[in-house]
Amino acid sequence: MNPVIKVIIPAYNEEGSIAKVVHDVPKIVDEIIVVSNNSNDNTEENAKNAGATVLLEKQKGYGYACLKGMDYVSNQDVLPDIIVFLDGDYSDYPEQLTELIEPIQWQGMDFVIGSRVKKLREKGAMTPQQVFGNWLATFLMKLLYGAKFTDLGPFRAIKYDKLLALEMRDKTYGWTVEMQLKAIRKKYKYCEIPMKYRNRIGVSKVSGTVKGTIFAGIKIIGWIVKYGFTK
Repeated sequence: MNPVIKVIIPAYNEEGSIAKVVHDVPKIVDEIIVVSNNSNDNTEENAKNAGATVLLEKQKGYGYACLKGMDYVSNQDVLPDIIVFLDGDYSDYPEQLTELIEPIQWQGMDFVIGSRVKKLREKGAMTPQQVFGNWLATFLMKLLYGAKFTDLGPFRAIKYDKLLALEMRDKTYGWTVEMQLKAIRKKYKYCEIPMKYRNRIGVSKVSGTVKGTIFAGIKIIGWIVKYGFTK
């Protein structure tokens, strides 16, 4: 029996890319949910025309958008087996979703990260601050918690019941690292799959600005350092 798969795509002003993302998601997915995070362009219209379910989240923040998508899913009659999170900027290759979920389907994994490895990255696809930030964050997680992550990549898949058990709460930049830290604490079976990564369409809302980079860095490192003192 094939698993029920839902994809949640947070999107803020991604009118130039969102239809491409939706179209490239494999047909094995049961529903593609685009959460417009207070977009003021044609993101919502383009996503809807491409065949996605479109939700609106006025509170700006990556975590807010992800939580909105999760709340929508929780109220459906048929709940998914697997949730996939994917960005709306077309930097990831949505067609690789089949590779991403394979460890969950066939290897007993609970959680899989799409790792943006250097040899598969397009030149310039990650800024120097992104590369350093990923290295620092994953180094600290290894040092403090024995984690084996190499990336905080947003393209990720997780069993739905395991996702609910994490009780996710971060509303902004800390969403991805919160998920990884909580997965470690709960001793989930996890792995990474090397993924291709290209230059995004449009300007990054985080790494594309000094303010976004600083705030994201503070939030991520704060989660890692403080998490050891929380229950």
